[in-house]
Amino acid sequence: MQDIERFIESAKQTYDEKLAAELEPRHTGKIVAIEPESGAYFLGDDEIEAADKGRAAGHEGPFYFLRVGSRYTHRLMTPRR
Repeated sequence: MQDIERFIESAKQTYDEKLAAELEPRHTGKIVAIEPESGAYFLGDDEIEAADKGRAAGHEGPFYFLRVGSRYTHRLMTPRR
């Protein structure tokens, strides 16, 4: 479990410190696949496209996915009553 937590924190740190300022002005809403160990990232309209771009570039992952401009990739919300 600690390895997964370190992986997630590393990916979030990479996004916050290196990618957010670069990606958010032009790519808000896209999905970014981050490979924390290398710092490589790939953009797509969804997780599959982003991961496919990473694999096509020779990266095997694992990838951590975030929606550019958000702390989440997906949010589930219940209807208001």
